[in-house]
Amino acid sequence: MQLQLSKLTAGRRPSGRATVSRIPTVRVTATVAMPAPSSTAAQPHGRVFNFSAGPAILPVDVLERAQADLVNWQGTGMSIMEMSHRGKEFESVIQKAEADLRALLNIPSNYKVLFLQGGASTQFSMIPLNLAKAGETVDYVVTGAWSKKAAEEAKKYCNVNIAAKGDNKSLPPVSGWKLTPDSRYVHYCDNETIGGVEFKSTPDVGDRVLVSDMSSNFISKPLDVSKYGLIYAGAQKNVGPAGVTIVIIREDLIGHCRPEAPTMLDYKIHVENDSMYNTPPCWSIYICGLVFEKLLKLGGLEAMQKLNEEKAAVLYDAIASSNGFYSSPVDPAVRSLMNVPFTIPSQPDLEKVFVKEAEKAGMLQLKGHRSVGGMRASIYNAMPIEGVQQLATFMKEFAAKHAN
Repeated sequence: MQLQLSKLTAGRRPSGRATVSRIPTVRVTATVAMPAPSSTAAQPHGRVFNFSAGPAILPVDVLERAQADLVNWQGTGMSIMEMSHRGKEFESVIQKAEADLRALLNIPSNYKVLFLQGGASTQFSMIPLNLAKAGETVDYVVTGAWSKKAAEEAKKYCNVNIAAKGDNKSLPPVSGWKLTPDSRYVHYCDNETIGGVEFKSTPDVGDRVLVSDMSSNFISKPLDVSKYGLIYAGAQKNVGPAGVTIVIIREDLIGHCRPEAPTMLDYKIHVENDSMYNTPPCWSIYICGLVFEKLLKLGGLEAMQKLNEEKAAVLYDAIASSNGFYSSPVDPAVRSLMNVPFTIPSQPDLEKVFVKEAEKAGMLQLKGHRSVGGMRASIYNAMPIEGVQQLATFMKEFAAKHAN
C-alpha cells in the first residue's frame, strides 16, 4: 500500500521533503473493516478519518513510533508502560516533554509545568481550592457547557460571580464583563468543545489572575503564557491520549492550598515532586512528548495555526456554499478552528442519514453532542487537511442528492 503523507502525518527534513525513515513499517490487522469511497486514497494502515471530539485523532507517525517502541523502548528491554517512573529512563521522557512544551509555548521561567491526573474536570475543584479561600469571590465567564460545569463546581468552595454569560452561539464582549473588584481570579474557557465558540484573543482583565481551560485548543496556536496565572488542558483532544492533564501555573500562585484539601489537589505537592508525587500516567506523557517534538519539527505553533486556519476555511466554506442546506449556528467572528458544529435546518431528519453515510465513506464520529444534536466535526491538529477536504466533498455530494 502506498502511504500518502500530509504535513501532519510525516516528519520533515530540513530540505522540506517528507520522511518517515526512522519509523519502521508495521503490519496492522484491523478487527473492523471500514469501506472507503472509491474517490478517496487509502489511508495508512486502513485507518479512517476520525472527527471525534475526544479522545481524538493522533498523528499517524507518532502512533507508528510509539508502536515500534512499545515492547522495547530504546533498547532498555522495557516498555514505557513497564518502567519505573523513578528511573532515569522515564525521567528523561518527562523532562524532554516539559522542555519541548516550554519551547513550543515560550513558557517564562517563573511558570511551572505539571502533568497531572483526573482530567480537566478535577481542575474545576483544584483551582478554587488553591487560588481562593472560603468566602472569597471568584469570577467565572460562562460561554458553554464546560465553563458552566467549572463554575458550578467552584460554588462548593467559594463565592462565584458569573461575570458574563454567552448563548452557546456567540461570546459576550470582554468590555461588558461585570468583574468583581477584589476577585481572586477570572476563569473562562478558551474554546467550548460542544458549542464550537472560540476566543480569538486573550481577554484583558487588568491585573487580575486569568485562568483558562484550553482543553480543546491547547497548542493549536501561539499563546502568550505571561498573560495568564494558570492554564490547564486535558490532553485527549489536541495533545495525546486520555489520562494526563497539563497545568501551567505561575509560581506566586503555588503554596496557598487550603489545609483541608486532599493532598493530591495541592499544586505545591506536585511541583515539589516534579509531577511524580504518585505514579504518573507514564504512557500518556510519553505520547504527549512525541507530539510536542513533532510540532517543533513542523515549525512550531505559528505553522500549526496556519494549517488549522486552512482546514477550518475548507469546512466553513462548504457550509456557506451549500445555499442554506447546511447551517452553522455560531457567530462567524468566534467560530472555532477545532470544533465545527453544523445542521441541516430544512430537513433535520437527514442528519442521522448524513452521519451513517459518512461512516460508510470512512469518516467517523460526526454526530453532534447529545445536548445539541446536529453534526460536529472536530478537526484538531492531527487531522490532515485531506480529511477535511474529503468531508467537504462528501457534504457537497450529499446536499446535491437531498436538496429539494
